Amino acid sequence: MHNQPPRSDVLKYVGTNLRRLRKEAGLSQEALANASGISRRMIVSLEAGNANISLGSLDRLAEALDTTFLKLVSNPERELRRIEEVMWRGKTDASKATLLGAAPARHDTQLWLWSLAPGERYVAEPDPEGWHEMIFVLEGALTLEFDTETQLVQANDFTIYNSAQNYAYLNAGKKALRFMRTVSS
Repeated sequence: MHNQPPRSDVLKYVGTNLRRLRKEAGLSQEALANASGISRRMIVSLEAGNANISLGSLDRLAEALDTTFLKLVSNPERELRRIEEVMWRGKTDASKATLLGAAPARHDTQLWLWSLAPGERYVAEPDPEGWHEMIFVLEGALTLEFDTETQLVQANDFTIYNSAQNYAYLNAGKKALRFMRTVSS
């Protein structure tokens, strides 16, 4: 889903959840590394709470464990529908993505609140085939960059697109950008 490393907020529960889910799946760290394409060294570091990893790599770990991204990153003591955790931070405090909650679907449906400071850009990895995003811009204007086109979405407008492609979010304006993002498969 994403390629930029999250800051420590998202990693709060990853180490514990990763170790528990790996053991429940009956996988060694080496077997999980082979199944996910993530190095064994990274898995060891994640389980110890000493590593930073991209959101896209967390998706690959979840897929290899036959679980969901949400179960990998969420507080196991909290209801999955209300997550309310910062999952990505930009270069300034004004840029962040907060996963608000999720609802069951074929896989997961996720509701995010994003904010990007002027000039901030987020480059995402393509999602698996069949995934889509719905964006509603609350403030500012969102520039969506795809391989073949650029789309501008103004405040109080929305867009829906197949997210199984290269794309990026950009705030080319001079004011803060805030938007709601729903991801579903």
